[in-house]
Amino acid sequence: MNFDKAFEMLIDHEKGFSKDPNDPGNWTGGVPYRGELKGTKYGIAANTYPDLDIENLTLDLAKEIYRRDFWGKLHLDELPENVRFDLFDAAVNSGVRRAAKFLQAAARVVQDGDIGPATIAAANAMNPEQLDSALSGHRILFMADLQTLPHYARGWMRRIGNNLIND
Repeated sequence: MNFDKAFEMLIDHEKGFSKDPNDPGNWTGGVPYRGELKGTKYGIAANTYPDLDIENLTLDLAKEIYRRDFWGKLHLDELPENVRFDLFDAAVNSGVRRAAKFLQAAARVVQDGDIGPATIAAANAMNPEQLDSALSGHRILFMADLQTLPHYARGWMRRIGNNLIND
């Protein structure tokens, strides 16, 4: 899968603008009630981009951000094709470093949150289906331990379930 196809699929999950006060991603500083409620648009959150005008973010700029700060930092063009979307989606949902740790756990390498030559080699040496299943498993286990799970669990589980079905 290439970036353009992955972005198209991602935007199906990340439609429109949200100003949910319960979502820590919507706040500058990432902590509800201790910052300014700025929202999330196309999955680009105020806590990650506090200086960005989220409400007026264009789809083209969102795509540029995703290519540079998510796809590129995860070295997705160097990883097995079938894991690319799930890792990209995990990065948008949980952050790039956390997604990298999901992949590293699945590939059984040091979980430092940075995708480098050792992670890329280990991932490419694995059975791609097993790698993708393990990645999704680590993602689900992480989410199961989050305190915000009761509020967002159904949406997150649907998202991962749909990803698994569509693999």
